Amino acid sequence: MKKIKLEISGLSYSQTQSGAYALVLGENGGKRRLPIIIGGFEAQAIAIELEKMAPTRPLTHDLFKSFAESFHVQVREVVIYNLVEGIFYAKLICQQDGANDVEVDARTSDAIALAVRFNCPIYTYEFILSSAGILIDDADDDSDPALPPAESSSSPQPVAKEPGSELSGKSKDELKQMLKAAIEDEAYEKAGKIRDELEKRK
Repeated sequence: MKKIKLEISGLSYSQTQSGAYALVLGENGGKRRLPIIIGGFEAQAIAIELEKMAPTRPLTHDLFKSFAESFHVQVREVVIYNLVEGIFYAKLICQQDGANDVEVDARTSDAIALAVRFNCPIYTYEFILSSAGILIDDADDDSDPALPPAESSSSPQPVAKEPGSELSGKSKDELKQMLKAAIEDEAYEKAGKIRDELEKRK
């Protein structure tokens, strides 16, 4: 079965599910998008790596990467291989010292958090894009998708800016200083809110 390469197109606070994020994966070379609802912790882990933030202590996904590399294990690719009752199924394709590939089952959100750390490609199959993907015009590319299937997650905690937040009155320079301080203090929930406010001002 032919695999279709995906790229991370966006990560935003979900307007359809409170306390969750919409991770949008885009078809490489195409206009279809695959939206997935994930929890705040996983969204934070992906955003921190995408933004090249430097936590003072390793997060869970950073620990996994360090552990894997210590034993010469590389994640070569991530494959979203199934969709059952609104839940995406993913696997890591791993290799150790050039040996045969080993497949490891993973939640899609965790798999993508690792993909960005190992800088490896993300794939899916046509039947998944056909059933869960949406076609987005270029003008609507930054909008929050309205119909993403849910990704199971335990008690996600929102890290997005809440309406009326004090952050809206801060300048960009002040926000950048606050972001740096939040990361140094390991206040990643606060850092996520500040990052979202900065993103809105681009």
